[in-house]
Amino acid sequence: MFTVKRIIFCAIALFIFSIILNANAANISQTEASTGLKSMLNQATKTAVKTLGTSGGFNNNPEVRIELPEKLESASKVLKMVGLGNQITQLENSMNAAAEAAVPEAQQILINSIQQMSFSDAKSILTGGDKATTAYLEKTNRTQLFNKLLPKVKTITNQSNLSTQYNTIVQRASALGITNDNLKIENYVTNKAIDGLFTVIGNQESYIRNNPKEAATSAAKKVFEALIK
Repeated sequence: MFTVKRIIFCAIALFIFSIILNANAANISQTEASTGLKSMLNQATKTAVKTLGTSGGFNNNPEVRIELPEKLESASKVLKMVGLGNQITQLENSMNAAAEAAVPEAQQILINSIQQMSFSDAKSILTGGDKATTAYLEKTNRTQLFNKLLPKVKTITNQSNLSTQYNTIVQRASALGITNDNLKIENYVTNKAIDGLFTVIGNQESYIRNNPKEAATSAAKKVFEALIK
């Protein structure tokens, strides 16, 4: 009974909160909403690229650190049991280093995209959740980012003999229907780098939304302060 009452209470609270958000958003024009969102995304993107695009940016961050795919986890355990754990660590370190080197390539693409954004309903995105704008940015740019980051990642991963051995294992597993080309090291690392990038951008968006004073521009401050009043 307590659980049911709690669920009902939370649902009512969320409903009331959404009403308040929409009411506050009504005081913000479409232009103001769009300008504020673009400013916030610029700030979040630059912060994310700066954070991840340095030595240890991925490797030292448990939230985005790239490890071997889950489908190869059993193989990884076997290799560690026979004393090859050091090679696994080296391979994972090289994957994270490749992501760290490639992420800066994403900044200009995202900045250009943000500037060209034409929000058909910026207010709706504004009240769509703590990471709604990041989700919109990812949806409209992921393919282009993959194509841009892939060559950089491939150049770096190709420098490691371990990467070649990894791809050989994946190709054999693919022939057996266990994996697919998405797990080839260059494809896998590129996708994980993009995942990590948008994770950090989303975290930044959420932080700015809930702490408007940390916004870099007055336009963003005005928009997000209006939402939490």
